[in-house]
Order: sequence, then structure tokens, then C-alpha cells
Amino acid sequence: MSVEHEPTFTSVEQAQSALAEVGYLASSAIATTAFLADTLGKPLLVEGPAGVGKTELAKAISRASGAELVRLQCYEGVDEARALYEWNHAKQLLRITAERDAAWDEVRSDIFAEEFLLARPLLKAVRSEKPVVLLVDELDKADEEMEGLLLEILSDFQVTVPELGTITARTQPFVVLTSNATRELSEALRRRCLFLHVDYPDADLEERIVQLQAPELSDALSTSVVRVVRALRDLNLRKAPSIAETVDWARTLVALGADELEPELVRSSLGVILKHQDDITTAANTLDLDRALAG
Repeated sequence: MSVEHEPTFTSVEQAQSALAEVGYLASSAIATTAFLADTLGKPLLVEGPAGVGKTELAKAISRASGAELVRLQCYEGVDEARALYEWNHAKQLLRITAERDAAWDEVRSDIFAEEFLLARPLLKAVRSEKPVVLLVDELDKADEEMEGLLLEILSDFQVTVPELGTITARTQPFVVLTSNATRELSEALRRRCLFLHVDYPDADLEERIVQLQAPELSDALSTSVVRVVRALRDLNLRKAPSIAETVDWARTLVALGADELEPELVRSSLGVILKHQDDITTAANTLDLDRALAG
């Protein structure tokens, strides 16, 4: 059974434009890789620091294509029952009780039918009759066994339920896997995907993102915000500020009615962009605000 695949994007430029229209300003590298993954029908593995827009890219592709977003949020201990499927044991028990006089073979074939199957995100994406974007988020937080569950989907866009057989996708999902690179993912998984590394954007792109997400902020203050954030990233911090935190800080300044970045304002609002006290102390003691604002 062949899997239907209808690409969303017609060119790199159109992909970049379509993503921008739904609020995601993609670099040329991001737009190119998203276009190729869509055109070739390949899963997309997006790796990079936390907060650089990996998850948001999948959401933007969903919005741009009009496809439903199906998300599997990974964590330590996530297993087949949470990711793929499990049986509705309570409903099965009720059926067994209702048919207690029937032969076991008859009951067994009856209780392992689709009506007793609880579809989790992976199976839900495969069974969907409409286009979906399947987001497997923060895969590096899951155990290595989780990668094994994904290989069949990544290769053939199908899953196997032993009691029911192989279920093949009717419409090929656009699969996006994200990783913060806290552990190495397997080569078996990597070779099934196109790879995209997303890092902090350059100053011009980050400023455009700030202006898009906090349009009330003046151009001059947007430039100052990005310069200070980039200076903070150069410090020896436990957690450098992400793009999301840059935007949060910009919105904070709008809420405070700030016209310029004064030292006292920066110090009092560092908790918006830095989330560890030792980082706040480091920044307060070592950040040269005048130098940062000078670019």
C-alpha cells in the first residue's frame, strides 16, 4: 500500500515566505531544509540549544500547511503505552465478563479489536486520514529504546500492532524530531532523517523576530535588547538566554513603558532572561552595558 504524499512547499523562497506569514522568521538554512524534507518526504531531525525555535518550527509548518499538529512530548521513561498505543483493559474486562460463557478463542479475537485500542500520538498520526505534522519533541530526554519505536515510522510511515498487524499511513505525516543534544541519538535514527542544526540567529534576524513578536517596541530599543542579549550569551553562564527569553524581555520592556535600557532597569529585569541566580550575579557583576549597547 503506497502512502500519499502531497508536498506543501513549492520552493525554498515560498517555504520561507509561508513560514513568515504564520509568524516564524526562518533563516535560509532552515527554509531550505524544511523545503527539502517536505519535497523528499523525509523526516526532519532538528538539533540545537533549548529555546532557539526548534519546536516552534514544527508548529509553524503545521500552521503554514493547515495540517493538524500531533505532538509526542518525550521524557525519561516514556514508553510504548504512552507513545504508540495501549489496550483499554477496563473495556476488555467488561467484554470478557459479558461473554464469560463463550470460548476463549472467540473472546480473545474479540477483545483485541480496534475498538479496544487506545491510540497514542505515533499511532494517531499514522491512522489520520488528514495531513498531520508529527512532532516528536525533545527526543534526547527519552531512553534509547524510544528510538527503536520510531524506526518503522521514520522508514515506512507505518506501525505494527502484533494483534492487528501492520498499519500503514494513508497520508504521509510531516515528521519533525527535536533534540537539545543532551545525549547522542543513534545512527540508525539519524540516517533516516534530514538533519538541521539550529543555533542562535544572527543579530539582524533576531532583531526582526523581536520586532515581529513585540511590535510596540521601538526600533532603537529592539536593537539595544538584541545587543545586550548577545553580550550575555558571551558570558560564562549556566544557561544562555534563548530567543524566547529575548522576546519575553522585549515584551517586559513594553509593559514597563521603557524608552531606553538604563543600568538599573537591566539589573532589575535580569530574571526575565536569566533563570539561575548565579547567572544573574555573574551578569550584574561582569556585563559592560555601555560596551554591549555600543555593539
